[in-house]
Amino acid sequence: MENKISRRSFLKESAIVLGTVAVCDLKGIGNAFAVQQEKSQVFFTTDISAAGLLQIYSKINQDITGKVGIKLHTGEQHGPNILPRDMVKALQQQIRNSNLVETNTLYKGNRSTTADHRETIKINGWDFCPVDIMDEDGAVMIPVKGGKHFKEMSVGKHMLNYDSMVVLTHFKGHASGGFGGSLKNIAIGCADGPIGKKMIHGAPDNVHYELWLKGEPFQENMVESAKATIDHFGKRIVYINVLRNMSVDCDCAGIAAAPVKARNLGILASTDLLAVDRASIDMVYKLPEAELHDLRERIESRKGLRQLSYMKEMKMGNDRYELITL
Repeated sequence: MENKISRRSFLKESAIVLGTVAVCDLKGIGNAFAVQQEKSQVFFTTDISAAGLLQIYSKINQDITGKVGIKLHTGEQHGPNILPRDMVKALQQQIRNSNLVETNTLYKGNRSTTADHRETIKINGWDFCPVDIMDEDGAVMIPVKGGKHFKEMSVGKHMLNYDSMVVLTHFKGHASGGFGGSLKNIAIGCADGPIGKKMIHGAPDNVHYELWLKGEPFQENMVESAKATIDHFGKRIVYINVLRNMSVDCDCAGIAAAPVKARNLGILASTDLLAVDRASIDMVYKLPEAELHDLRERIESRKGLRQLSYMKEMKMGNDRYELITL
């Protein structure tokens, strides 16, 4: 009898334990499912116009307040692929207390000094509003939280004068990054010319380009530089990628940029940096082979997709997104 009771008790207790484990497992599965279902919103329009840009911006601008810097790559002189001025002007005029922001380049050219840069800005038609060259008066170090390459990054000193930032990006290829999306626009574009950009490129000087970092080390440096900026602004930074005139070359190539082979796709926007660049890459990679080939070769030969995977590792956004077409 004693053995039977013990056996019965054992079975009863085992059932209770197993039931508890099963409930815990179900809760765990439920939580995992909920987490898996969380997606960032990425808005999309095929309307590449001032109206289309204003419409998509209205979907992401809830936390943009105070003094606003619109981070634009203004490009080298007479660049054929830079964003249409009327689009940028319409957006800037719509955003109260805003102006364009830029930094000088590390490479020697028409934007490496403030004086030359201002002349290039005028030539390219960006003088419809003030353009703040953020490193005109020097640089300041800001923290890189959780970085393995950097603990701080040097950015244009004037960046600290802004409450919010709108990252307005011409999405295209890039000689070093493989592609230039929102990440590259702030990673290189907010770093000052003499110090920050040199840190990212790992360049002991700005003459011998063969000494600059390439591949994954460069991509990771860019990601950590961008993290400093997004941590600085918190919720007060948003991202817009315009998938238009997507040469394999950046607008820093100016008139030497390779001919465009890919069709124009539209405008993507999000409050999530990783999501908007991931969505842009996904959309580009769906192009027909004849249009995709050169861009894909440029992206993958430079290990450009490491931007996305390292952003995920650095918890800089979500690579799972919901595409909302306007």
